[in-house]
Amino acid sequence: MTNYDELDIIESENTAGAKFEVVQYKALKGSADLAVAEKVFFCNQANVRLKMVRVTLDKSELIIEPGALYFMRGSLQLESGVKGGIAKGLMRKFMTGETLFQSRIKGTGEVFLEPTFGHYMIVNLDDDALIFDKSAFYCASSSMEVSAVMQKNVSSALFGGEGLFQTQVKGTGVVVLNSPVPASELLTYQLETGEKLSVDGNFAFARTSTVQFAAEKSGKTLFQSVTSAEGLLQTFTGPGIVWIAPTQGVYDKIALEHGIAQLSASQGSMGTKT
Repeated sequence: MTNYDELDIIESENTAGAKFEVVQYKALKGSADLAVAEKVFFCNQANVRLKMVRVTLDKSELIIEPGALYFMRGSLQLESGVKGGIAKGLMRKFMTGETLFQSRIKGTGEVFLEPTFGHYMIVNLDDDALIFDKSAFYCASSSMEVSAVMQKNVSSALFGGEGLFQTQVKGTGVVVLNSPVPASELLTYQLETGEKLSVDGNFAFARTSTVQFAAEKSGKTLFQSVTSAEGLLQTFTGPGIVWIAPTQGVYDKIALEHGIAQLSASQGSMGTKT
């Protein structure tokens, strides 16, 4: 018998032979160390919860990043190797920052990955491909292929803020990503063919492979772009899905010494006098 009463399931996706869940502790109960107990108290008060990814396998397989395994229970076997061969593994390593080797867990049972105060996003793909930020990959169904993908145009590579390569996961199954913000704060946009989403900043987190990405001027002319104070925008053109993290930049500012003061002032004015 297993007691999971202290765990809440905050996100879940099913695929053939596997259930992927993000679980979190309702609260941490402290420590014998007073200094640690003080930090735990503030975590609980700030609603910062310890999370884990739990995957239940039924005669199936799971791909995880090496070092991600915390513990597992059942008839399971852990293996490590280069997914897709040495050439693809090296490309993924040097172009996107993902690890060269990937671990595979086979069999029937429960797998728990390393606990963290961070956040996750779970995506269920049906013969589709997902492109996302470097080093965001955490785990996926064994049917998924993880690789590096090159930007399709010069503007996105040089000015898009994402670099020349990003990570792509392709196939049918579930993929779990490390998210920069809570999943509830991610905004999902289903773009129709030709429909555009323009983002002033580097907080677009993921997109399906059918979405075209480019860096474009905010105005029709360079002068308009300069005077608008927006410059180049990350532009996504449908069809497809785009996930953005609008609060990511807010947390980055809060982390700065005078970040709260910056956020308290109006951000929409260039000091224009009339």
